[in-house]
Amino acid sequence: MALSRAAMHRRTAKSAAASSSKVAASRERRARRGNKLSNGGGIRNVNGHLPHHSKHHTDDGPGLGKRIVFIAAGSAVACLLMFWGMALLHVTNSDAGGDNTGKRWSPKNALRRMRKGQSHYQSEPAAPKPAAVVEVADGSPYTAEALAKNPHLGWQPKHVPSPLGSKFSMRKCFKADPKSDGSDQPAGCHENPSEVGVAPKVDEDWVPDVTMIRKMLVHGKDRDGNAFPPPLSEELCENIGVQGGKADDINKDCVQEASIRSLGALNSPTVTIDPSNHYGAKPSDAGSIEVPAPKLMCLVYTMADAHANRIRGMRETWAGGCDGFLAFSTESDPRLPTISLTHEGPESYNNMWQKVRSIWKFVGTHYLDDYDWFFIGGDDLFVLPHNLKTYLASLAHKDGTDPKTKEYFVGRRFYSGGNDYFNSGGAGYSLSQATLRKFLAVMEDAKHCSAEARTSMEDVMIARCLNHLGISFTDTRDAKGRERFHPFAPGSHLHWKPPGPGKERDWYEDYNKEWGILLGKDCCAPDSVSFHYIKKASTARHMQALLYDCDASKR
Repeated sequence: MALSRAAMHRRTAKSAAASSSKVAASRERRARRGNKLSNGGGIRNVNGHLPHHSKHHTDDGPGLGKRIVFIAAGSAVACLLMFWGMALLHVTNSDAGGDNTGKRWSPKNALRRMRKGQSHYQSEPAAPKPAAVVEVADGSPYTAEALAKNPHLGWQPKHVPSPLGSKFSMRKCFKADPKSDGSDQPAGCHENPSEVGVAPKVDEDWVPDVTMIRKMLVHGKDRDGNAFPPPLSEELCENIGVQGGKADDINKDCVQEASIRSLGALNSPTVTIDPSNHYGAKPSDAGSIEVPAPKLMCLVYTMADAHANRIRGMRETWAGGCDGFLAFSTESDPRLPTISLTHEGPESYNNMWQKVRSIWKFVGTHYLDDYDWFFIGGDDLFVLPHNLKTYLASLAHKDGTDPKTKEYFVGRRFYSGGNDYFNSGGAGYSLSQATLRKFLAVMEDAKHCSAEARTSMEDVMIARCLNHLGISFTDTRDAKGRERFHPFAPGSHLHWKPPGPGKERDWYEDYNKEWGILLGKDCCAPDSVSFHYIKKASTARHMQALLYDCDASKR
């Protein structure tokens, strides 16, 4: 408004003095308005002047001409810069792989199109990009820096749908031989090695990024934007027998009758503990307590022929609930991740102890200080990581200890006679950081720690070594005497019964004779931690669906 008034006054001035006065006033208003941000909103200084405009010229003589020349020159430079910027933008978009053929970008209408959602640069599908330049959303782990360190972060195997479409049934996946590598599995089962492809080569001194699955789970998407873990079929909530039938789903029966459940989400940073829910613990009125979840690393021993089915099945179900996850195999694959380690003796079941020794040595060298607890087991385990973290946090809280300094050996205790109390390797067991640190210091002791032994009984061997160090097992039953770590599948525990009179003795009964075995629905604690003999990836997905995805009406 002030500018138009000044122009009007110049056109209709009756006297030079009046014109000069009004132009000066107009310029002062313009100066005050134009400097609100730089001079405190036009506030005058102590002398009554505007801080950056203490002098105002009232003549329109030579100064005005110079200003016109400067304005014209500035406008020309601005136009040149604008055209140069438009050309650079066009070249940049072309180099980035965008297809601009037949499309023109009009700066005049760009804002209008953006408001209407019609801008070419908003609606045009982005061209595929290599992993190193993945666009990063807020909170995404797939930054350029992270992908430079681990180019396999966020990788997922190909999702190959069944050609049968909606007619495909997941029940077909249960018919596979448990020892198969998955090559006979049809599309839709997500177990075929062709979907995983060839493992990238790694350096001899490669140290895996064991946090990658956890990062993917917490973010909820892989680096291509697909949901992670991948959604499970609703069909997995139905009754599915061992071979895919609609009857005799004894694993589902156990989950229902024993009320087994996960105590929290896989990505939860906290756990809610009940320090009195331990066998023999004194009742407490303190109730439940929410505490930070302990840092847990999960270790799995496996073979290369299980990568596409069992390891992938773990990866896409429970593995992300562990803060670190690594499978020790006969072939390294940085995408899963798996690593092949050298060890004394052959790669065989009867030399499992040497393989496990190499695992603990590698973990102790590279990850010891990063985690509070370390859990180890085979590739036929199903684990509820949140329940495991909850139990471990509750144990340490009950005892008023820190796993970094207190030795714990946690699992399903067995007694095979003599001095051999040990934790079942089949059910998996945990070492606190303090225990692993002590074990590493003496693991080469041939006399007390069987450093040179060739045997499948790795669980007995480590128990003997820890016993030499004065570290015994922990009774992991709940307050009602129900077990948390399980050496069999859920259905086997639900229906197990001791042999009758005159029948052959049962090793399982013998190994538990000192504390007994609860039968039926009392076989398993509601906050159970692990189950063994889950040999099919389809069964692992079925368990995952039952425990996390299916509502009560579908269980």
